[in-house]
Amino acid sequence: MAKDTMSTGAKDVATHLHSYTNLAALPQTPPLVIVGGDGIHVVDDQGKRYVEAMSGLWCASLGFSNQRLAAAGARALQTLPYYHTFNQRTNVAVADLAEKLLALAPVPMARVFFANSGSEANDSAVKMVWYYHNAIGKPAKKKIIARRNAYHGVTVAAASLGGLDGNHRDFDLPIATAPAARFLHVDCPHHYRYAHDGECEQDFSTRLARQLEERILAEGPDTVAAFIAEPVMGAGGVLVPPAGYFEKVQAVLRKYDVLLIADEVICGFGRTGNMFGSTTLGLQPDILCCAKALSSGYVPISAVMVNDKVHGAIAAHSGRLGSFGHGYTYSGHPVACAVALETLQVYEDERLIDHVRDLAPAFQAGIRSFAGRPWVGNVRGVGLIGAIELMADKAARTPFAADRKAGYRFAALALEEGLIVRAMGDSIGLCPPLIITAEEMADLFARFTRAMDRFDAEMEVQP
Repeated sequence: MAKDTMSTGAKDVATHLHSYTNLAALPQTPPLVIVGGDGIHVVDDQGKRYVEAMSGLWCASLGFSNQRLAAAGARALQTLPYYHTFNQRTNVAVADLAEKLLALAPVPMARVFFANSGSEANDSAVKMVWYYHNAIGKPAKKKIIARRNAYHGVTVAAASLGGLDGNHRDFDLPIATAPAARFLHVDCPHHYRYAHDGECEQDFSTRLARQLEERILAEGPDTVAAFIAEPVMGAGGVLVPPAGYFEKVQAVLRKYDVLLIADEVICGFGRTGNMFGSTTLGLQPDILCCAKALSSGYVPISAVMVNDKVHGAIAAHSGRLGSFGHGYTYSGHPVACAVALETLQVYEDERLIDHVRDLAPAFQAGIRSFAGRPWVGNVRGVGLIGAIELMADKAARTPFAADRKAGYRFAALALEEGLIVRAMGDSIGLCPPLIITAEEMADLFARFTRAMDRFDAEMEVQP
């Protein structure tokens, strides 16, 4: 056989359809090839090391070299490499993981459904909400309200839930369903950008809750089934809700018998300083979706927890129909469940929630240290997640023109400094592995500072 002489980058460009990438430009800007990882660092094919300050895609909570997870996966592969959970089948790992998740849940939950990604979890939650309302004799109650700029995944239903234009444009989303749209959006809780002059956080929250109530009334309360929210909006810019927001929103939901879905895909498993962001931000969900840090991203797995009210109705309805007709080939995959169980055990053994609480003040202070920079408009975060929002005119809160791509330029400068961040528009996200040490955090912010110095210099030359 002839030796393959193509570089990995060239082979990738020639064969691989990338996610969230300018495919037309890819041949001119080959991908960064990552070949290894060690703790909070990853290494490219040229030997350069990077601080991975986004945990990959918000998920590698235990870093990139945890041997306990690797060993758990290997043991599971040698014991039962695959089995399904259809037709009254199960396996030891899925039963143990479901039991563990119910014990950790922020509010009492009754059952756990397993899928393979946050997108699938949120998509499954949509189907469960519709099934539930059919089960209780309210077939018109099907509309789901989300927030603008929210991200809930990329399946047809999950992307329709989301409020990001880039996930809708020319995919013909949100999907339209007769006789009326089932996916609705209200304003996101970004106080810095959208508060009226002089409007405090409590008043802003009151206005958004009133807007939600007005939307429910306009649609008809008998048609609105659920409201979905991340405790802290992740891909929408790391938006920490303002004071009073979820308290006021949940009062509206209870008033009109609207289910609350907590999308904990990013916030779950310690990110905000509690096991779930719902505890940190005061949510009491009927349905909770989680993924990412459930396995530290080492294997694909997600979960949907439902409370007794929801489970009781859908279980009874499945009896009438003969089956609950939903599930995936890999739902409750024994290897994925084994790795997830070990991940949860590592969190406990290494007291990572306490570790996050110990480091969070320094991490948040580090983010806020950039508030005085000339092009920084807003800094925000909670626990070990945060964002720094760039502004063309911070006094007037004027964003950079879209074609400037200021956030992406900053991310490119950070990459040159050996730091991987994420540009969400012009908000720069930070979400490091939970295992980060104080010394590593200092190095992260030193690299961020060097990138910011270079960004400031470039903007001074060409504002």
